[in-house]
Amino acid sequence: MADTTAFSATIRRIPNPGAWGITAGLLVLVFVFDTARIGGTISFALGALAGTAPFILFAVLAVAWLKATGAESLLARAFEGRQSRMILMAALLGGLSPFCSCEVIPFIAALLAVGAPLSAVMAFWLASPLMDPAMFAITSGILGWEFAVAKTLSAVGLGLLGGFGTMLFAGTPVFRDPLRERPAVGGCCGASRPFSGAPVWRFWHHSDRRDTFRKTAWENALFLLKWLTLAYVVEALMLAYVPAEMIAGLLGGDGIGPIVLGALVGAPAYLNGYAAVPLVDALLAQGMAAGAAMSFVIAGGVSSIPAAIAVWALVKPRIFAAYLTFALIGAVIAGLAWQAVA
Repeated sequence: MADTTAFSATIRRIPNPGAWGITAGLLVLVFVFDTARIGGTISFALGALAGTAPFILFAVLAVAWLKATGAESLLARAFEGRQSRMILMAALLGGLSPFCSCEVIPFIAALLAVGAPLSAVMAFWLASPLMDPAMFAITSGILGWEFAVAKTLSAVGLGLLGGFGTMLFAGTPVFRDPLRERPAVGGCCGASRPFSGAPVWRFWHHSDRRDTFRKTAWENALFLLKWLTLAYVVEALMLAYVPAEMIAGLLGGDGIGPIVLGALVGAPAYLNGYAAVPLVDALLAQGMAAGAAMSFVIAGGVSSIPAAIAVWALVKPRIFAAYLTFALIGAVIAGLAWQAVA
């Protein structure tokens, strides 16, 4: 036991390199082992960033404006009225809201504690990690408007699937008594009472809201820059070193097989929603089927660590298992639908 404790303490002392550190490490490896390719790799990443810059700017300003105005307070209205209306509104707002998964943990915990239906919460949980204004802008700039719109519709559709599925089976043992005895209600965003009050659309008249706008814009700009830089470097390396035949063999072709595999691979491989977009672009260039790309981003987004922790922190394991099951089923359906029209 002492050895295990000592090992855990040692692991915790290992510094986390972060996205910038990983990017630098990859470039150093390329420089050491394939010096001739280092210039092309950097040029590819810088060119891709320049091409995506207008979409990054729009994403940064849109999220900063929504935060500064307090538009997040509109989210509470999704959980009012009839249950079917709540599910619909939760899926729509979840698929469009710009709020991180950890930010909604205390909000969702309070709703569940006072008796809000799990069906509406499930709809929001499933849709919210998949799309937001920033994600839509980045996806549009890299994968095209059609893919971005299709992913948005898939996010809302997945929320509806999970919400109405939960409502249909609400009386079964799986969905009874969903909350943990002592759910974690803290969030990483520092808001103890999120989504309260009314929006102030003319935020520039208030100094504190102007500060929120500047801080949010700066933080999101750095966040997008570091993850997209890493993603573009990885994309350049994938295009250079990963055989296209291997990708086409595993995730290419018609039928449901590549789509199911895309969903299963997306779950463990998906680290960050913004970084995933350039990676999918590289996979598509190497032969990944369109439907597999859609199932990859849907399943991966829902099962990514931040999104999954938001659910695991509050509900019992059987509810978490249902959450993942809805995600996989919805991802396959979205992949089949996109494959049919792409």
